[in-house]
Amino acid sequence: MAKLSLTAMLNRCFRYSFSKAGLRSSTMDLGDGTVMHVWVPKVHIKSKPTLILIHGIGANAMWQWYDFVSPLMSGFNVYVPDLLFFGDSYTARPERSEQFQAQCVMRVMEAHGVTVMNVVGISYGGFVGYSLAAQFKERVEKLVLCCAGVCLEDKDLEEGMLQVKSVDEAVSILLPQTPQKMRELMKISFYKPRKGVPTCFLNDFIREMCSEHLQERKELIQALHKDRKLSNLPKITQPTLLIWGEHDQIFPLELGHRLERHLGDNAKLVMIKNSGHAINVEKPKVLHKHFKYFLIDTFRPMESGNHSNGCKTD
Repeated sequence: MAKLSLTAMLNRCFRYSFSKAGLRSSTMDLGDGTVMHVWVPKVHIKSKPTLILIHGIGANAMWQWYDFVSPLMSGFNVYVPDLLFFGDSYTARPERSEQFQAQCVMRVMEAHGVTVMNVVGISYGGFVGYSLAAQFKERVEKLVLCCAGVCLEDKDLEEGMLQVKSVDEAVSILLPQTPQKMRELMKISFYKPRKGVPTCFLNDFIREMCSEHLQERKELIQALHKDRKLSNLPKITQPTLLIWGEHDQIFPLELGHRLERHLGDNAKLVMIKNSGHAINVEKPKVLHKHFKYFLIDTFRPMESGNHSNGCKTD
């Protein structure tokens, strides 16, 4: 008899919730050994703007955006891609950069007839979102980056800004293969990490969500850090909202301030109190409020007095 998997059951529940919210699963062969899976609206309404939600390192896109799809569907045509080597997306090509990930996202969006969009990216998904905005200036209208350390420099590891001392150590935690490493990841991802999670569940989650494409995911993280310098980061011109957890231990808040300085008047930083890196899990309602304000209620990044310079929000 097959072993019951709680992770697989939750995955099926997320699929049902995405479908119930008005999305359908679509897998597309891009023709060069690259296959992209994306959740797309069952009906694309032309009068609504389009919003792309891009996930970070971890489980597939459903696990990271399940709290957001339903409330966002009322105002947007929501598209939720699985990045390469997550979910059902993969490539036979050797490229591992966020630039290539962004190009694949744009290609699959074009294949679905979408040419102009707003983008929200969390963590690694923010790197991809930033690259989308940089490469496709006329296609991306607004950008929201959540705890995405795109202004990271390779020297930050050496100078002790991050919790880890090397890329290899980062890989061992971000791609956990043991319950001990999974607990380390939870500890640095959450402001208040859950205690007492059974080892059997952690093993189940690792088996179901963290084992496939392991080498390729390692290469994605390695490519992210290689020769990274702020001086090489292009300055995007789209209105950009930066949202950061006050106690982010993966990409510390200083990286948010650094990115705001880099982008100048086009970007504003909001800090969310009592949250860590996984703000989509810890503070989904607060996060959604900022999405709505920035993407729907105003055409400006944020009003004066509601952002940056240590501004906190509950």
